[in-house]
Amino acid sequence: MENEKMPFTDHLSELRHRLIISLVAICIGTIISFLFSKKIFFILARPLVKILPEDQPMIFTALTEAFFTYFKVAILSGIVLASPIVFYEIWKFVAPGLYENEKRYVIPFVFFATLFFILGGLFGYFIVFPFGFRFFLGFSTDYLKLLPKMNEYFSLTLKLLLAFGLIFEMPVFSLFFSKIGLISGEMLASKRRYAIVLVFVAAAILTPPDVGTQLLMAGPLILLYEISIWVAKIFGSKPKVKKADETK
Repeated sequence: MENEKMPFTDHLSELRHRLIISLVAICIGTIISFLFSKKIFFILARPLVKILPEDQPMIFTALTEAFFTYFKVAILSGIVLASPIVFYEIWKFVAPGLYENEKRYVIPFVFFATLFFILGGLFGYFIVFPFGFRFFLGFSTDYLKLLPKMNEYFSLTLKLLLAFGLIFEMPVFSLFFSKIGLISGEMLASKRRYAIVLVFVAAAILTPPDVGTQLLMAGPLILLYEISIWVAKIFGSKPKVKKADETK
């Protein structure tokens, strides 16, 4: 670690610098993504479109709804495109508090943080979406048909994609916090029962109100928590053992 502590104002200045770079990267990614926002939205809508009857389109009911939905799609895509830079800036912000031998982990951190975020989104897209959408479409009848609004659909998919992307970061941040000594595998293991309760509460809040979808989020969360325990045990910093006073 650095011998001299940075003043609080320097920390704020450094944080502002990292935030500006991250926001600029997200803005550039958003501008690029907006050019392809219709195609991106179609990709996001495929899990629902594939199971909808052919005579049931997706609709928008406000004049500006389609435009702002495509704009939100571009922002989401821009965040994904900029995520390596954002993770890199997070690392650079906390790096001054690390030992020199720990700073070399910047590339693995950025790589695995981005990878696990994408894996979480893919899990939600390919596994959770089809199951959840089929469940809700099961309430359709001969006189009751679903006409999904594009902005409501996007709001739901956005919440789920971000939720799954973030929860898949658990092992990565477990590794980081265990490296700097904030947590340990033993501490995480001792809090397992409380973590399981919080997992099901989070799943109930973040997912639609059906048991199947909640289990599809809670299951990976519990598994990731267990992986985080072993990651912290294997790669976390080991506490220094004080030598006994030999003179006694």
